[in-house]
Amino acid sequence: MEFTVMVATAGQGILRSNDDGRTWHRLGLKEAIEFDGVVRALAVDPTRPERVYAGADCGLCISDDGGAHWRRAEGPINGMTVWSIAIDPSQPLVLYAGTGAPSRSALFKSTDAGESWQRLPPEMPEFCQGVNRPRMLTICVNPDDGQDVWFGVEEGGAWRSRDGGQHFERLDDPRKAIRSSDIHAISILPASASASASASASASASAPRTFVVLTVNAVYVSQDDGQTWDAKLSKQRFDGLYYTRTVLPLPGSDNELLMAIGDGTPGFKTRLYRSADRGFNWEQTRLDVAPNSTFWALGGHAADATRLYAGTKYGDLFCSRDGGRSWQKEWREFPEITAVAWTPFEAPLVAHVQSID
Repeated sequence: MEFTVMVATAGQGILRSNDDGRTWHRLGLKEAIEFDGVVRALAVDPTRPERVYAGADCGLCISDDGGAHWRRAEGPINGMTVWSIAIDPSQPLVLYAGTGAPSRSALFKSTDAGESWQRLPPEMPEFCQGVNRPRMLTICVNPDDGQDVWFGVEEGGAWRSRDGGQHFERLDDPRKAIRSSDIHAISILPASASASASASASASASAPRTFVVLTVNAVYVSQDDGQTWDAKLSKQRFDGLYYTRTVLPLPGSDNELLMAIGDGTPGFKTRLYRSADRGFNWEQTRLDVAPNSTFWALGGHAADATRLYAGTKYGDLFCSRDGGRSWQKEWREFPEITAVAWTPFEAPLVAHVQSID
């Protein structure tokens, strides 16, 4: 199968490979994204594999050739630093993007496949205690209901809209279930006709819609529309590792999740865990070598559920070819990896001209 892997970095734009990682190509000199720029997010259109979205320090950028070339979207998002992107699974023309440091944290919506954007409520504070300027790390659209939109802000809380982003309610509160305002990731699994054979008693034979919220130090799971949450501190479950970074629903599965966790940022010790029962229980995966820092980014695609990627804060890239059970480190060293994605489309990549003395 032809495909292109994209690795977003803080300092070298996007590195791309269309030969299974044997060679890698930087961005060209006249792209909307600078070849030495910062890119925080990647998303592939589920219906058009050649169309890719990138959240960069110059705004929201669009590629129509698998990441080979890029152009900026217009509107108020232009020039802002985009940290997160979400595509509505039921309506791929509808996108959401979140901004953050050094820009003001805000949520934007597009209804024309990212060509134009409007800003949505609520208004985020300019500064916060933990990271100085908040950043919107995660956005998630309910696959069963496109009007149900969630987003999470690092040091800005968890938020939910039931009307497509027109109004939001804040869910975190020190007196309630989700106690931390440091939200790292949110994922929603649709209702399932059958659960995994290895599922725990917490997941019934007909698994209900499941909401998973990761704070900096805990995993929260709800199967009653967020009324109650199963909450467990990470350091008590994952051999003392507390820094709960991100989560990915595994392509082709109703119930399985992949999670990255470490001992801090950038961290020294990190692991990847798989859950077969929607986040209630987790099993450690196998890594062929020790990563150099905390795993920061996860990526997969429904075109091949066995192929997954994971990148660390200090630039190690790992690939799994068995659905996340085992991982091998790629030969290439990268700058700080912020996002990873791949698409079943061969981008027309051209090597840079080399300067020779």
